[in-house]
Amino acid sequence: MAPEPRPIPRFVAEPPHEGRPYGRWAESLARHFLEACEQIDTDEDLGEAAQVVWFPDRTFAGRTYIPASSTTSNGYELLGYVSYTREHEGAEARDFESFADFTDETAEANPDWELDLSDRELTTFNGGDNRRGEITLVWGVALVNNGVLATAELGPTTVDQCQLMDDRFTLVALDNYTGDYLDVKLWGQGGGELAAESLYEED
Repeated sequence: MAPEPRPIPRFVAEPPHEGRPYGRWAESLARHFLEACEQIDTDEDLGEAAQVVWFPDRTFAGRTYIPASSTTSNGYELLGYVSYTREHEGAEARDFESFADFTDETAEANPDWELDLSDRELTTFNGGDNRRGEITLVWGVALVNNGVLATAELGPTTVDQCQLMDDRFTLVALDNYTGDYLDVKLWGQGGGELAAESLYEED
């Protein structure tokens, strides 16, 4: 087998292990997320948060991330995640961390969108020879019908994938590496591409 010309990490996160949070577990996660929302530094009156919507969980480097979003009474969207660790499968979650931000660019205000994406850098990847990138958490909503799978594409390479859960997905992938930036693609049941979008806005 020939040497790999560009060795990069692929499929670095575990696939989702749990379904949508419910009951006390969902209430606990929501408290952490909403506490992070209260710490958002802004002069905007964001309004009251509606019910928190959860995305598939992904575990990377021993920490599980569950992205979340919520619309507000003043038309904003709160977005972020709650993360935690477990000593072993079935153990109590601990070491909670949460992140939250907001946006006024919502899917409801942009009916032409096909994917609604959010992202957050988790850590830096050093590929040697001064080649650096970011391991990035990406979560999104498919806004077109019949999607079953989302993938993260770094140049010509698929670096992660996630089955949709209620049209939502979570990816963990290398980004901004050797001149390549992440694209997210949505695939249908027959393997056809339904939508594609970069994490970066076009000029």
